[in-house]
Amino acid sequence: MRYLMLCLALTLGLAHPLRANEAARAVISAQLEAFLAQDVARAYSYASGFIQQKFSSPEQFGAMVRDGYPMVWAPSDVTFLDPKEIAGKLWQNVRLRDAAGAGWIVEYEMIKTDEGWRINGVRVHAAPDASV
Repeated sequence: MRYLMLCLALTLGLAHPLRANEAARAVISAQLEAFLAQDVARAYSYASGFIQQKFSSPEQFGAMVRDGYPMVWAPSDVTFLDPKEIAGKLWQNVRLRDAAGAGWIVEYEMIKTDEGWRINGVRVHAAPDASV
């Protein structure tokens, strides 16, 4: 009986990060889809309160992404990489290809809120190789 309880506890403990990762990926995917549809209000809804306060409106947020992060605004290819936990925060790495064909690694900082997972910021790096 103890063995069964231990196995159950380990299984549930390991499943929680997996569910968090799946939920974070769903939020990122939904935001990318919203950008592709040019639905900045919906894309803005996936940003954390910190990001929403910083840009104060969906239109300002959308303009910042469109002008500063074209690989996020209109990716031609999206591949989710392994997530990382850094200092207790979930970072989901995503490999994107922009409209010109360049490869990028976008690191999404994800935070858990009362409303679910939200995007709290991104870091962008050129992909180590051009193929995505």
